Amino acid sequence: MRVADLWWWMLGGSAILSALVFILLLIALRRRGAADNRQPGRTRVWIGWLGLVMPVGVLMVLLAFALWVGQRNLPVGPAAQTVQVTAFNYGWEFCYEDGSCSQGVLRIPAGQPVDLDITATDVIHSLWIPRLAGKMDAIPGQVNRLRIEADAPGTFEAVCAEYCGVGHADHRFVVEAYAAGAPAGRTEAAE
Repeated sequence: MRVADLWWWMLGGSAILSALVFILLLIALRRRGAADNRQPGRTRVWIGWLGLVMPVGVLMVLLAFALWVGQRNLPVGPAAQTVQVTAFNYGWEFCYEDGSCSQGVLRIPAGQPVDLDITATDVIHSLWIPRLAGKMDAIPGQVNRLRIEADAPGTFEAVCAEYCGVGHADHRFVVEAYAAGAPAGRTEAAE
């Protein structure tokens, strides 16, 4: 959700900047045909302050907001648990701290942060759970960490977001977020 908010803020900021640039362009084109009785100081205000300083200020605010949102997505502090995630053609394996593993279903406690340590066995894949987090690449020989948190119990669809071969379209899994006090249990996919 935070990434979607960032996108809307950046769209709004770019729309405001674009509108101001077009307004300045229209003013310049209208004045071009008029007699040259303008005041030089006034042109400096339009070009200097409204043409350069104001867009840079807006872009700095948007950049600060983007960095703030990005920092909030980083794994900071302890997580409820860490899950080892391994991608392969065309499946996902999840190994939990208690030693159990499952394929095709990731089970996490709702309302608690969970760190996913993501890697791959063959080619580059990309784990993407649209409603819980951004994308994170699964690269052979490298471990990337992604923190996810489900606000409430539920089921969330996840996909591989990096083309990885002919079976890529079916390279999916499901995240099941259970109530924090409930036992994790085992699912059929975990057998």
